[in-house]
Amino acid sequence: MHPMLNTAVKAARRAGTVIVRALPDIDRLRVETKSRHDFVTEVDRRAEEIIIKTLKAAYPDHGILAEESGADAGNEWEWVIDPLDGTTNFLHGFPQFAVSIALRRRGRLEQAVVFDPLRDELFTATRGEGAQLNDRRIRVSRVADFDLALLGTGFPFRESDSVAQWVRLFERVACRTSGVRRAGSAALDLAYVACGRLDGFWETGLKPWDIAAGALLIREAGGIASDLFTDGDPLDSGNILAANPRVYGHMRTAFADDTRPADQPTRPAN
Repeated sequence: MHPMLNTAVKAARRAGTVIVRALPDIDRLRVETKSRHDFVTEVDRRAEEIIIKTLKAAYPDHGILAEESGADAGNEWEWVIDPLDGTTNFLHGFPQFAVSIALRRRGRLEQAVVFDPLRDELFTATRGEGAQLNDRRIRVSRVADFDLALLGTGFPFRESDSVAQWVRLFERVACRTSGVRRAGSAALDLAYVACGRLDGFWETGLKPWDIAAGALLIREAGGIASDLFTDGDPLDSGNILAANPRVYGHMRTAFADDTRPADQPTRPAN
């Protein structure tokens, strides 16, 4: 394992321990509302603190972009961190949340970790070296027939225009596939595309920490992750379309007639 990836794994596991230990006391946690449907707990903050402490101990000059503490400038390397992707799920005891850590150099993704502490599933990737789940090599699914595809998505929460657009996109794929799932953690959804549990995924209004690790996992597993409306970088727009190559083509065709709203709202990054 690459030394930087090894450090990220150590940080993710330590954060996972903080999260799991807090589960029995969910009802007593302090919860703050950052915005509508966007929550943060003391567990998010403790998990993020231990991640940053672990990373900075090994690489003190690296920059940080984290959900709760924001940006901390450094050298050409930057860690992109979501300490608890799926906070709303966590608060309800719904078992779908994860730690997400990515490393990019001059904007290019180099390392990725998505850790599900409940299932002890560790998804990792290094640029150019493939993707793994608990040290087993993973690949995106081989599903080619769109009728057989299982897709994942996330719902918009704020402006009505965004909801209307999501409904249009949903209608274009819901009756043409095996189904669409919305589990509430983009990081895990993308990891599931990487290992073939989902054949494709789309969502709008995400933050870089929601999708950075997942995007590299998918690419290293043989899939495609791009902007939903263009061929650009989803980390720049927050709008992502990710899938195995054949399903990606079907989804791109299905969504082709839609256009991005002039004022695309941002989804709460929980």
